Amino acid sequence: MSSASMPASNAGTGASEHTQPRMIRIFDTTLRDGEQSPGASMNLAEKLEVAQLLAEMGVDVIEAGFPIASPGDFEAVKQIAQTIRGTTICGLARCNDKDIDAAWDAIKHAPSARIHVFLATSAIHREFKLRMSPDEIVARAVAGVKRAVGYCDDVEFSPEDACRTEHEFLCQVVEAAIDAGATTVNIPDTVGYATPHEVFERIKMLRDRVPNIDKAVISTHCHDDLGMAVANSLAAVSAGAGQIECTINGIGERAGNAALEEVVMALKTRSDFYHCTTNIDSRRLVPASRLVSKTTGIQVQRNKAIVGRNAFAHESGIHQDGMLKERSTYEIMQPEEVGFSKTDLVLGKHSGRAALADRAKTLGFTITGEQLQQVFEQFKLLADKKKEIYDGDIIALVQQQISGSVEEQWALVDYEVTSGKSRSPHVQLTLRHGDKETTECVEQGDGPIDAAFWAVEKITGIALVCKDFRVRSATLGRDAIGEVNLEVEYKGNSYRGVGVSTDSVESTILAMLNAINRIIAERKDLGER
Repeated sequence: MSSASMPASNAGTGASEHTQPRMIRIFDTTLRDGEQSPGASMNLAEKLEVAQLLAEMGVDVIEAGFPIASPGDFEAVKQIAQTIRGTTICGLARCNDKDIDAAWDAIKHAPSARIHVFLATSAIHREFKLRMSPDEIVARAVAGVKRAVGYCDDVEFSPEDACRTEHEFLCQVVEAAIDAGATTVNIPDTVGYATPHEVFERIKMLRDRVPNIDKAVISTHCHDDLGMAVANSLAAVSAGAGQIECTINGIGERAGNAALEEVVMALKTRSDFYHCTTNIDSRRLVPASRLVSKTTGIQVQRNKAIVGRNAFAHESGIHQDGMLKERSTYEIMQPEEVGFSKTDLVLGKHSGRAALADRAKTLGFTITGEQLQQVFEQFKLLADKKKEIYDGDIIALVQQQISGSVEEQWALVDYEVTSGKSRSPHVQLTLRHGDKETTECVEQGDGPIDAAFWAVEKITGIALVCKDFRVRSATLGRDAIGEVNLEVEYKGNSYRGVGVSTDSVESTILAMLNAINRIIAERKDLGER
């Protein structure tokens, strides 16, 4: 990108180092475009929870959904509009009467409401999708904006696929939409095709050629198909855009959208360059990321900027030395700014109880002396298997102790597992009950984990029905802790169990024993086992 097109500071925005930072609106579309990620559907309660957090963190506009899409989407937008305060609630609509009417019906109870209408403008969309002439496109866009303006004063217009639309026609549509009453004009890179240079030039072109452009806020909505959504959004800001449309964790259609957390922290960290600010409380970025990840089931990659687990982790000796001497040698922002407690702590096998207890307290756990002893013993065993112990390891160990704090009737002594593609799994399992140890060998099941189930049942005499079985990596690295959470049924009642280990079979056995010990503790008829 040439220095003539992309300034080193704030050329094109009218800002200087002596003026107040320009406020950039954050328009969050996690609940609309974000939900279009395959498998990311959210129910009403989940959408309300996400919307509440977005409002609390300072999002200016929440695009709550596409009301005409389904009765469920309509109801969700309506409930958000009736419930959430402190932000503008927006509903999306195509440029037709039914869509716009539905959008207004859904958002009309919001103290601050916006209707967002869109219509494709690029030649490829005009020819193959809409089969409409340029004049017909302009007429429909104007009609859509006017109908929306009849309901509310805050109307946004998006010429879909604007970054592949001819300059002259794009200027024509934008000017007509503003004349019709649009207060925000969004210039979307719908298919993630543009480069930062192209986005900058397109926004600059609109500012130079559209005579009424100052009557509306210029917005940008960038997709990440080429991995440039955030860079393109920031380029738009450099050219004068006043609103960025984005999502938590960058989720969205296909490769996703510009990530809200990256946009916000880029503007904050490089305020010297952009001379812009936002209303976002950056300390809520990590909690928001975790909530959306939990709600949608879309995991955040470990090396994700700002909110990934590794974003503030340092392993290199050179980096660690620099960090100890001066934090800013290798960190351009502080983890506390985005919602992390601190840089990830690494403990090893030489660490003592005091260090472990202190770290558990820092991580938010209150544990008894007995619990600490149990956690410490497991910590030492784990430290012999792993090179490094991370915060996630400690969390997993403490949570296992807290959730599994039932009297240990049955305990794991030892196990051996052999399995192969062309042979049945073989498990030799030894359990302790009181002072007695029992060993059984099992050669049945669909795999080593299934065989472990059979072996535990055979020794304990307690037959279980597995209703849910989940295993996840609780920590970092190839030697990460595997956490097994399961739900079992016994005599019509459900019980849960949790187990953690670097070995998934061992995690499974521990989770089963945790569930069985809960059963024994709760059922008197098993008290003699």
